Amino acid sequence: MPGLNPLPFKFLRKKSQSSLGIDPSVISTQPVILKPSVPPSKSLAALAKEAEIQYYANYGKPRRRGFGKIIWTLLLIGVPSGILVATVWAANLPYPVIRRPVARTAPILLLPSYITIDSNYRQAITAVEQAERLINQATSPADLELGEQKVKEAQQHLDKLPIGFINDLPEYKYWWYDSRFSIYGFNAARKKVGELEAKAFQEKNAQTLLTDSEQELLKAKQQYQQASTPTDKQLAISAWRSAIDKLEQIPGQTLAGKAAQAQLDNHKRDFKEVVGLAAGNERVTTLILAAQQYSWQAALAAQNPPHSVEKWQQVENLWREAINELKRISSDDLAGYAKAQELLAQYKANLGQIEIRRQEEADAVNALEKAQNQIQALLRYAPTSANDINRNRTISDLQGIIDELKKIQDGTTPYLEAQQLLLSAQNKLNQLQQ
Repeated sequence: MPGLNPLPFKFLRKKSQSSLGIDPSVISTQPVILKPSVPPSKSLAALAKEAEIQYYANYGKPRRRGFGKIIWTLLLIGVPSGILVATVWAANLPYPVIRRPVARTAPILLLPSYITIDSNYRQAITAVEQAERLINQATSPADLELGEQKVKEAQQHLDKLPIGFINDLPEYKYWWYDSRFSIYGFNAARKKVGELEAKAFQEKNAQTLLTDSEQELLKAKQQYQQASTPTDKQLAISAWRSAIDKLEQIPGQTLAGKAAQAQLDNHKRDFKEVVGLAAGNERVTTLILAAQQYSWQAALAAQNPPHSVEKWQQVENLWREAINELKRISSDDLAGYAKAQELLAQYKANLGQIEIRRQEEADAVNALEKAQNQIQALLRYAPTSANDINRNRTISDLQGIIDELKKIQDGTTPYLEAQQLLLSAQNKLNQLQQ
């Protein structure tokens, strides 16, 4: 194909004009009007060199005559069609070392590649546009699924484009084939595919979160309806509230997020209507259970009397805690308030008894201590000789001791010791009175 080598320069002579706007191939019939000479910035050789470089950079359009000569020459010399097909096939192999020289000298041989590139490019652009409409304007999960398929389809067509060949030949337009391929459109399509893939992934995750939240919400409602104990109801309420929280976390710009926002108000209203009263009842139940727990601890601590004053004070404090828990129940909850008042009356009565037992214990301890002091005083001042005993005063002191010891009631810690001292004092008193 040596006849095609001078094509750039012939093309330059045919299509180009001189720097003065005159075609050198046309003989001028008009007088030349001299203009102020402007020193050319570049020589003709430099201009020719730039034109040649630009031609090879853009794979300039060969003229019809050159390719016609090639085709007719092949036909005239009788090249078999099989060899011609094999030549075209070899020229279109996806190897830059083969395609580049062919693109410069005989680009018409790359027509199958151009057609394939153009077809994949157009299908990719069409698929991207469809995917963008389906994903950005989705009205149902089916639209998102179809949009995701279109994104994959567009990516498949883009992957079929020979990137190396495209970089070597960003734009190819000839008189025999006008392509709509654009490197700008190709890069924009690749960028858009990446954006749509990310958005489809976000939409898919949001849809999964919506489905999981709705299932958890339905399960929590069923658990609440089937709950038979306060603990089971509390677990169901917690699961219900957690499902509503997950719905609120779905991004609002997604299709699933918009659907969740539309349902969220209804779910919150149902939760408030169904669980709101139960949550109040649950609070009442919790308070009653806490009061009962305190009362149980108080009753347990009061077992096996007698106890010291400190122990009775501890029991008293437990009953007070139980009463305080019951007082926190509002009268707005009629059923819970009635139950609380019933327990409150019982707990106050128990507290009153404990207060009495604590006071009795304190009085008994004081009486025993006083009686013991009196006994010590009597012994300290008692005469050594029986003849010197002041009988009347001793009898009075013993009677005072006996009276103090009788104040000590049964059920107190000093009672047994007081009974022993009382018996001894009574015997001594009887001896003196004889």
